[in-house]
Amino acid sequence: MLEKFELEEEEDSESGVYMRFMRSHKCYDIVPTSSKLVVFDTTLQVKKAFFALVANGVRAAPLWESKKQSFVGMLTITDFINILHRYYKSPMVQIYELEEHKIETWRELYLQETFKPLVNISPDASLFDAVYSLIKNKIHRLPVIDPISGNALYILTHKRILKFLQLFDSHDLNIDELFDLNILFLLIVHLFLIIIRYTRRMESTIPFIKGGFLKP
Repeated sequence: MLEKFELEEEEDSESGVYMRFMRSHKCYDIVPTSSKLVVFDTTLQVKKAFFALVANGVRAAPLWESKKQSFVGMLTITDFINILHRYYKSPMVQIYELEEHKIETWRELYLQETFKPLVNISPDASLFDAVYSLIKNKIHRLPVIDPISGNALYILTHKRILKFLQLFDSHDLNIDELFDLNILFLLIVHLFLIIIRYTRRMESTIPFIKGGFLKP
């Protein structure tokens, strides 16, 4: 009951405008009509994957595993940096060996510590759910995957959500004037903090006694 009251209070506040906006728009709404999405098969050589990212001007790509016929993860520029950092500390590994490795080899040998199941979202899910997933899973990129066709449509990021909010004028968001990116950034941070509090309340389902009172 307390949680419901707090959420209703937040919905009625100034930030509630943005909460309702995020709940009323789907992830599909944010997907550009023309966008570039690079997908790598896990059997692709690491060197070719790196050049493909650079050539296409993208920082991450979903990984497709043919054996499982599904997406199994993401490959990012950060992964390349981590691998090179490990190589620098391990003179036993020659750079040409790393170049010839396949992505699946990298995942097995070098990325075990950062291995996480692929987190994705349906295009029919709300933007609120997308932000919730980004925060809860502590990730910066969220692939939008069609659950029916299995196709990857887009990669959601915090920056893309900010740009989407900027596209809407004062009438759509029910505010007096269109905010610039700096103010909009502060607003989205505030919104993220609200969702973080919501996430923590959802996870704290076991009551405990403190000072003689039952705490939620």
